[in-house]
Amino acid sequence: MDWSVFAIFLAACCAAAATGSMFSPGAWYRGLDKPSWTPPDWVFPVAWSVLYLLAALAAARVAGMEGNAHGMAFWAMQIAFNTLWTPVFFGLRRIKAAFFIMIGLWIGVAGTMVSFWALDWVSGLMFVPYLIWVTIAGALNASVWRLNPNEAAQPAE
Repeated sequence: MDWSVFAIFLAACCAAAATGSMFSPGAWYRGLDKPSWTPPDWVFPVAWSVLYLLAALAAARVAGMEGNAHGMAFWAMQIAFNTLWTPVFFGLRRIKAAFFIMIGLWIGVAGTMVSFWALDWVSGLMFVPYLIWVTIAGALNASVWRLNPNEAAQPAE
C-alpha cells in the first residue's frame, strides 16, 4: 500500500469531517423530537473518526489494483454525499432533503463495499461498519423527519 495515496484519501475524509465542525448540531437539533434509540452525542465523532480511517485505508489498498474503476467511482460518490449531508441537515435544516442525500450515501457505501470486496476482501470488510452506521443514520434521519413534520418544512433562519 502506498501511504501517500492513503494520505490523499484521508484528506478527502477530513474535508468531509470538517463539515461537522462547520455545521454543528446546536440548539435546533437538540430541540427536535428524536427516537429513543438515538445514540448519545459523543458516539458520532468517535464512530466517524473510525469509519473515515477505515474508508481511507480501504481505498488506498484498492487504488493501485487493476479493475478498480467501479470501486473508485463509488468511493467518490460516497464521500461526496457524505460531505453534502451535514450542511443540508444542520446548516439548511432540510431534514427531508438530507434523507434523500442519505439514500445516495447508502448506495455509494454499499457500492464501494461490494466493488472493493471483489478486488480485496479485507478492503470490502472495512466498509461493513460504514454500511451499518449509514443504515442507522438513515433510519435516524427518517425518524427525525417523521417526528418533526413541521420542522422538516421550515427553512433555516
